[in-house]
Amino acid sequence: MEHLIIERFNDAQRLLKLTAAGKEIISTIDEISKAIIKTYKDGGKVFIAGNGGSAADAQHIAAELVSRFYKERRALAAESLTVNTSNLTAIANDYDFSEIFSRQLEANGRKGDIFWGISTSGNSKNIISAIIKAKELDMRIIGFTGKDGGEMANICDFIIKIPSQDTPRIQESHILIAHIICEIVELAFV
Repeated sequence: MEHLIIERFNDAQRLLKLTAAGKEIISTIDEISKAIIKTYKDGGKVFIAGNGGSAADAQHIAAELVSRFYKERRALAAESLTVNTSNLTAIANDYDFSEIFSRQLEANGRKGDIFWGISTSGNSKNIISAIIKAKELDMRIIGFTGKDGGEMANICDFIIKIPSQDTPRIQESHILIAHIICEIVELAFV
């Protein structure tokens, strides 16, 4: 088992080095941070969604923005669309599971807000549906995906494509990048 443990650490380290070497990813992180800061300065909100582990990441990111990351500052409006079980089950039952996030955006999203969709494949139907709804509402769209970005690659304003097809390693990279974004955003409001 020690061999497996060391191998996974090495896998993660190789991917982080590869990701950090990508100039496009670095500049996109900077652009995303600036877009979120502008949204907050304009009185907007950030909505985040994903499925499975990415749903947990959506909640995690929202908590970092609403509560605090490192510094004392005002609360920043962020909402994970994965947490209201009554909304999720009603929408899935009355419409379709693919509409669980888009319907919530229709109710609460506004022009100038941000939708942040997380899908390691880039093909999650409910994330794609939410992106389409966010575009209709004139929201900005951040996408976090894996290697080729799937369908999301061509429909997001900002796309982070982790250069891997290994879901756990992609998710680990997503949360690291999200933490970097949260830190940059927080510094603008300290």
